[in-house]
Amino acid sequence: MHIEVNLFTVNKRFPLTISRGTTAKTTNVWVKIVSSDGDNQIAGWGEASPFGVGNHAQSTDIIKTSLEQIAPVLQAFHPLQRQEIEQVFIQHQVPSAARAALDMALYDWFGKSVGLPLWQIWGLNRQAIVPTSVTIGIDSPTAAQTRARDWLQFMDVRLFKVKLGSPEGIEADKKMLLAVQEVAPELEFFVDANGGWSLANAIEMCNWLADLGIKYVEQPLPRGEENNLIKLKEKSPLPIFVDESCFNSSNIPHLANYVDGINIKLMKSGGLTEAMRMVHTAKAHGLQVMFGCYSDSSLSNTAAAQLSPLADYLDLDSHLNLIDDPFTGAVVQEGRVLPNDLPGLGVKYSASAA
Repeated sequence: MHIEVNLFTVNKRFPLTISRGTTAKTTNVWVKIVSSDGDNQIAGWGEASPFGVGNHAQSTDIIKTSLEQIAPVLQAFHPLQRQEIEQVFIQHQVPSAARAALDMALYDWFGKSVGLPLWQIWGLNRQAIVPTSVTIGIDSPTAAQTRARDWLQFMDVRLFKVKLGSPEGIEADKKMLLAVQEVAPELEFFVDANGGWSLANAIEMCNWLADLGIKYVEQPLPRGEENNLIKLKEKSPLPIFVDESCFNSSNIPHLANYVDGINIKLMKSGGLTEAMRMVHTAKAHGLQVMFGCYSDSSLSNTAAAQLSPLADYLDLDSHLNLIDDPFTGAVVQEGRVLPNDLPGLGVKYSASAA
């Protein structure tokens, strides 16, 4: 099989601020795997987007270089040799975002080869997909209200995820959340601190947020402080989800007694193959599952949407905040990101948007 690696830049309609900083645009990587299926040449597509968690960072350059280095090694394989290809990823220590792009592309190739969308190949029910939350980044109370109104005008919003963990402290967090709730008091709210709280602040905030009817709190403590999660869980009336603390299925058994759920992102996990493992591992440990995203385009989020019937919560909104997404795929209906009936991932390229 032949592998092509291309870069593309996407710009956010509204820059997103979390506890670790602000992102206005990213340069992502588009991967194409081209191979024959009988007399037909089929191209499978995948995407890698850069991300960083603490001292762990996968930049665009790191991802691109790793893909260019592994491409010649993979040329000898056919897209259906999935088990052998995965061993190559492990042996060459391919970064998770690069693996995600390749894994995505292999699944897209397979779906196109049999003429079926992935959700149907896996026997999943699209009607089981829950609405996605949409994100309000850290900002002033007034600006956060404006962003909430923008989302409400843009689409049929069912859930808001509010980013907290402000560098200005938890009092700033409280003022911002209350301001956003004023805009849409009838909607459900989730909170994501992105590791921006101390243990003492997390305990105080979880109890305060419970009184406001918040559904759950995500990543209240920084990655590396997982031992404190059991102390938080003992005192928190809210379910606790982890994101930055959980990359793949091997992390889940160590977290299972400390948390109520995990956030699966394709860039962290290394693709749909590992995401599926994470779902089953989490469920076996009695945990709930959320699918999330980084600065992903419709390509990655449509890939995640193929597995979405297995998720309890969804946060696949990054592509909805892009002004120049070069891809189209999953559609939004009644607040849900639904994969279509096209084979593979069901993603198309729009040259006018690129």
